[in-house]
Order: sequence, then structure tokens, then C-alpha cells
Amino acid sequence: MNTSPRPIYLDCNSTTPVDEQVMAAMIPFFTQHFGNPASASHQYGWEAEAAIQQAREQLAAAIAATPEEIIFTSGATEANNLAIKGVAEAYLDRGKHIITVATEHNAVLDPCRYLRSLGFDITFLPVQPDGLINLSDLENALRPDTILVSVMAANNEIGVLQPIAEIGALCHQRGVLFHTDAAQAIGKIPLDVNAMQIDLMSLTAHKVYGPKGIGALYVRRRNPRVQLAPQLHGGGHERGMRSGTLYTPQIVGFAAAVQLGIDQMVAETARVSQLRDRLWQQLNQLDGISLNGHPTQRLAGNLNISVDGVDGHALLLGLQPHVAVSSGSACTAAKATPSHVLQAIGRSDSLAYASLRFGIGRFNTEAEIDRVGGQAIATIQALRKTSVAL
Repeated sequence: MNTSPRPIYLDCNSTTPVDEQVMAAMIPFFTQHFGNPASASHQYGWEAEAAIQQAREQLAAAIAATPEEIIFTSGATEANNLAIKGVAEAYLDRGKHIITVATEHNAVLDPCRYLRSLGFDITFLPVQPDGLINLSDLENALRPDTILVSVMAANNEIGVLQPIAEIGALCHQRGVLFHTDAAQAIGKIPLDVNAMQIDLMSLTAHKVYGPKGIGALYVRRRNPRVQLAPQLHGGGHERGMRSGTLYTPQIVGFAAAVQLGIDQMVAETARVSQLRDRLWQQLNQLDGISLNGHPTQRLAGNLNISVDGVDGHALLLGLQPHVAVSSGSACTAAKATPSHVLQAIGRSDSLAYASLRFGIGRFNTEAEIDRVGGQAIATIQALRKTSVAL
């Protein structure tokens, strides 16, 4: 049996542990209140439906929406697909032009590429070296046949926070629907679909200390009323937009996790930012360490760096026994290709390979950060000595 200590977990942009308070809220709906929320003829169904309605209200309040505008999905990937493909089919008579950004998650890029194979025209906007889009680029890309703009709120790799309110205002001035993938943002930064003029927003639970396998899509009901072509058929659940029996325990956990995130947002943002800055100050003592993404307009817990003069695979292997960290998106970590996000901000392939994404979270401590900093520095120095010797 392996009795060695487990690595310090610093991969919270990939996923997070379920908070004990969230788990406590979920457990009764696995065992006692296990009814199908669509069963309208008895108490078990009523209990499940009441719990889902309460969760829907909590999630709606978190983003200043109405409960009817929350459509439950299996996660943000499904929500992104439903938003992008659903709009493409529903607004086919208005146009076939969609705008997105080169640094989006593949759950946005791949549906867009799929639509391109069907004859849609997709514009992939570039980003500036700090990872932010240039609003003038977006304005110039808008056309009379543009039906949708999709820009993520917070980048999953470099943590950059895009100017969502300004993007929403620009889209609404031109009568174009605006979708944002807020999987990394919910429960971590303030979100208001009305103030930010967002028409569709993808959410997930597992980035904010909730369970995996549950997410949601916010779909605006008025000013404008957004139409979507469903991508799953078979029961007419969720206003006919997403069929399938609702997973009550996961939905309850999702709402509980988001509520916890909002309740703790101010204090936790300050605490995690301090830990992130502490780690960066330690690593930045070395030469050849560059920060990826805007230095301040980023998620509090995200630190993405590139390390010059080392082999990226060797760097990860050297850290592996001590630190659980990734080199990019967890969804593409197994692929032997450099990060498309880091390439988009101008990093060379060698620097993109030799990059680390530290995701600092709710349960990390200052002592852990200092241990990680020391281990990372020692590993980088050892690899550079080996490289010179060779």
C-alpha cells in the first residue's frame, strides 16, 4: 500500500473537491428524497420538484436572472453546445455568421468548427499579448448576418477576465445575441446577466466545490427572448430545451456550492489573491519566468507561468510527486500539442510546453504555497543545470 503523502493539490481550474457542506445538502436526495421530479402524482416527486425549484431560484438569484431562465444540463460542455448549436439552428433565417475568440475552451471552439463544416461562417478573434480581446476587433467583425458572439468570462488556462459588460453592450447595440462560458467564473466573480447584457451563459458546478456532472445554461426570456433549437429530444423537460430526467442530488449540490461561493466571495478572493501573489513573488526570483495573461484582470486563484530553458515534460514529472498541477486545460492535457491559448498570446511552442497552471483554491494554505514555491524553484534549477551539462 502506498503510504507516501499525497501531492499538494493546486489544480483548482481543472476541478475542485466537493465542499463538505455541499455534500451534506446532497445526501438526503440520494436516499430519502429520491423521487423523480417529473412524478407529479405523489409526495416523492413533489419533494424532488420542490428541491429543484429552490435550487433554480438560488442559481437564478446568483446571476440576477429568473428561475425560468435556468436550464439544467450535464455540465458546461453541454451548455455551450446547446447555446451555440441551438442558436445556429433557431436563427438560420437571420444569418450564418458567429464570432468567438481564439482562446476559448474547446467546448466552444469545437461546436463552432462543427458548424463551419455545415456552411456557417465563423470568425475567431485574436487576443492581445495579455489575453484580452480588443473591443475594436469585435466591433469591426460584427456584420448584418452575425447571429451570435461567444466570449468566455474567465479563461480556464490563464485566468484572464474578459470585459464582458462592454462586449454585451456592443452586441445589444447591434442586435446580436451574446453568449458567455462562465464555467470558471460562477461563484468567484460577480455576474449579472442584465447589467452585463448577457443572453446565454454556461455554468458548471465542479469548478466551485460542487459535484461533477451538473451544469446549467441561462437563456434570456425577454429583451430579447432567446430561441433555441433543442439538441436532445425525448420528454420535453426544461421548457423543451433539454430532455432528460433531472438529477436532483446534483442540482441541489450545484445550488449549494454556488451559494457558498457567493457568501464567501469577498473574503475568499482577498485570501486566494494573496496566496497567488505570494507564489508568484517566489517563482519570479528566478530568471526566465514569464507570467501568462493579464497581471491583475484575472481570476484570484489562477497563476500561469512559462519557464525558459527547461523541458516541459521533465518539469511536470519533477513536480508530480510533490504538487498536483497541470500545464494547461485538463480537457486537453493528454494531447502532445502546445496550448492553443498560450500560442494565441504569442508564446513559442517551447515556452507553451514548459508552462505551469497553478490553480489555488479554498483549502490551500500559506504553508502549502511556500512548499510548492520551494519545490518548483528547486526543480527548475535542477533541470537547468542538467540542460547545461548536456
